[in-house]
Amino acid sequence: MILIGVNRSPYTRRVAITLAAYGVRYQQQALSGFGNRAEVRASNPLGRIPALVLDDGEVLIDSGAIIDHLDEAHGGERRLVPASGAERRAVLKLAAMMMGACDKALQAAYERNHHPPEKVHQPWIDDCLAQVANALQVVDNLIDSGKPFLLLDRLTHADIATFVAERLARGVGIDTESRMPRLRALTRDLLALPPFRSTEP
Repeated sequence: MILIGVNRSPYTRRVAITLAAYGVRYQQQALSGFGNRAEVRASNPLGRIPALVLDDGEVLIDSGAIIDHLDEAHGGERRLVPASGAERRAVLKLAAMMMGACDKALQAAYERNHHPPEKVHQPWIDDCLAQVANALQVVDNLIDSGKPFLLLDRLTHADIATFVAERLARGVGIDTESRMPRLRALTRDLLALPPFRSTEP
């Protein structure tokens, strides 16, 4: 199995953490959607990371679709998202909100870093970052500091998505240490776990 993408990407990192959590052996091609566009397009016509090449040669794209396959193929009784019911919906809701926060953080970064200065639209950046901060604050308010995970008293995709979103938020200038201290403490603790530590860029 080959994971295509760099772990600086929250989407690739999300898949890498999932693979590690399930104990799936894989190789990684550290290709960037910007720096290695042609090579990435060979696996994903959109030129986006991640992609996952299965052992039979099938290529999966989009982090959500990839982790859905990994849950089905390798999750068993320890799936990172429950198979059904209210617990499944709760995990998927938090994961969707956090990956949406990643989308907004990257939109802000792209606006700032990939447009000529005279064409940068600061109100759009501010709005995107406000959406990221609002989503992170919701999660911060949910955290029980006495528990190691967000939901179900075990690792789920809600934790993984929250981890990558908080890391990216700091990268675009949101001070989670002071604004969302419980969230920052949670992600710091998660980094000590092998699936997170082993995938650190």
